[in-house]
Amino acid sequence: MSHSIPPALEIPRRLLLGPGPSDADPRVLKAMAAPLLGHLDPKFVAIMSEVQEMLRQVFNTKNRLTLPISATGMAGMETCLVNLVEPGDKVLVFNAGYFATRMVDVAGRCGGEVHEVKLPWGQAFSPEQMRKEIDRVQPRVVGVVHAETSTGVLQSLEGLGDHCAKHGALLAIDTVTSLACVPVELDKWGVDAAFSCSQKGLACPPGLSPVSFSERALEKLHARKSKVQSWYLDLSLITQYWNQGSGARAYHHTAPISANYALHEGLRIVLQEGLEARFKRHRVNHLALKAGLEAMGLRYVAPDGHRLPQLNAVYLPQGVEDLPVRKRMLEEFGIEIGGGLGELAGKIWRIGLMGCNSRPEVVYTCLSTLERCLIDAGVKVAPGTGVGAAESEHSRLAKG
Repeated sequence: MSHSIPPALEIPRRLLLGPGPSDADPRVLKAMAAPLLGHLDPKFVAIMSEVQEMLRQVFNTKNRLTLPISATGMAGMETCLVNLVEPGDKVLVFNAGYFATRMVDVAGRCGGEVHEVKLPWGQAFSPEQMRKEIDRVQPRVVGVVHAETSTGVLQSLEGLGDHCAKHGALLAIDTVTSLACVPVELDKWGVDAAFSCSQKGLACPPGLSPVSFSERALEKLHARKSKVQSWYLDLSLITQYWNQGSGARAYHHTAPISANYALHEGLRIVLQEGLEARFKRHRVNHLALKAGLEAMGLRYVAPDGHRLPQLNAVYLPQGVEDLPVRKRMLEEFGIEIGGGLGELAGKIWRIGLMGCNSRPEVVYTCLSTLERCLIDAGVKVAPGTGVGAAESEHSRLAKG
């Protein structure tokens, strides 16, 4: 029997400016080429401990249980909820987007009694509204998306952790698109469980989901009356492998070795740059991109004051079709931007400036290419409008 063997992979070069994944830092890709180690090799165990400590710094927490789950960001969401929610527990989810809707689904699959508070997609909850709903529902777990990837909304968590603690509730947040791009302050905010991903602000390939649990969350986990419904995501088992004590580490699963090399280097890059410098870089490049997009007539989904600098969601110009523009940008220019999800499908574009992709030259490349596509689609824009506005904004910010 003859076999057909496909040719060797030839991967086209793309500039990944969608909602994720973003481009991996070249240093990260180099780290992934290092030789494999066994998942219980003493050298790899030391790498695991360094990854945990660096994650604590990026999450701004002292939580002992801080580690990367060996799966993508959605597994991080499931890890938080399957470990904290038992059948019958009241779960309150603040829902104003696609990923909060997933949180509702996952909490329900855990057997939780889910209470959902909705806002139109693109809006943000006020602190007063969130406190009022917690008072009304009296939940055991509160779920909030800090950075809603579907709308580009940055949700304020002001005072929320303290209010949850007063009611004996645990606060679980989605930081998939916020970690290492905007401030994430788990201890300061009183967050009990958080999850993220490797392929956005950390500029690593997909495959790992950092999570962090507070001592209050651990108490809930240890006091469970029923087993965690997922064996693979049961933290009482996973922590026996990621043990930081003097005891032997128990085998749970074969960790993705190269992905952990990548995360180790990605975290080193973040901390070498410095969190504040990194946040400022994302903010400055966002403002330049925003100036260019608005000069070309594009309007943001998220309200002013609640916009993610790393994920710019804008409405399509009137009369312009979504797919033809994105297809042309990808196939002709090698640039990926994202379309809308759910009720915003076909109505918005999502442009990511995450991690190593948040650079002035990337802003100008994106704007000049999008401007050309819009002009050819019939939008009346003077050539150079977008880049000119972005350059002016960069100059203004550099002086101020």
